Amino acid sequence: MRVQIDASLAYHFAQPADVLLSLEAIRTGDQQIVSDLLTADPQSGLILAEGPETLGRRRWLEAEGDVTISYSALVDVARGPVNISGLHVPARRELPYDVISYLMPSRYCDADKLTSFAEEAFSDKQGGDMVLAMSDWIFENFEYAPGSSNETTTATDTFLMRRGVCRDFAHTLISFCRAMGVPARMVSAYAPAIDPPDFHAVVEVWLDHAWHLIDPTRLSREAELVRIAIGRDATDISFMTIFGAAELRGQRVAVSVRP
Repeated sequence: MRVQIDASLAYHFAQPADVLLSLEAIRTGDQQIVSDLLTADPQSGLILAEGPETLGRRRWLEAEGDVTISYSALVDVARGPVNISGLHVPARRELPYDVISYLMPSRYCDADKLTSFAEEAFSDKQGGDMVLAMSDWIFENFEYAPGSSNETTTATDTFLMRRGVCRDFAHTLISFCRAMGVPARMVSAYAPAIDPPDFHAVVEVWLDHAWHLIDPTRLSREAELVRIAIGRDATDISFMTIFGAAELRGQRVAVSVRP
């Protein structure tokens, strides 16, 4: 399927600031970019931060005053329905080097604090079936509540509050998975089904020697997601990291499936 993306961000910077943008779709085996364009108005050099594109395309921007950042893209997604039931977790010694770090606790995914609960609640299942049970538990026990969390909220905070937004649901699922020995990481994405439209956060788990998408909020369809960035938690996948201060003046994200 072909997914059309149009996003714009308007900010005011009272003082010069360095901004790290992560808005561009990435090229992977199951999503190919037909066309895309990232611009800043007023025009300013967008400098690519060198690194593996499979984790995201990040660009530096020098910002001051009123700045509008726009991104448009057409992306072909070739991904069928995602079904992880029956898939297995490889032995730790078989994990690729770049997968090992996704077993560890991180800033927002404090898996070590949730181990006792995860073992009690999910140890009767294995592999993909265990991950599905974790995702079901989160969906059934958490309230999706915009404004209920902030930039300091961890998975444990969300677990105790039993409410949050997509990043909080994702942090909790990732933490459950890591607590039970399943490598898991966070993915920012464009999702056609999100209402109201916004940037979305989901999870990838390492099963049967491959990464598989899962959305614990059930707000999106994994087959339609367009990945933007991948990392340990929200620290790594933020669509905009501002080194300084800024005031949001407006934001628009429009994602649709084209016939």
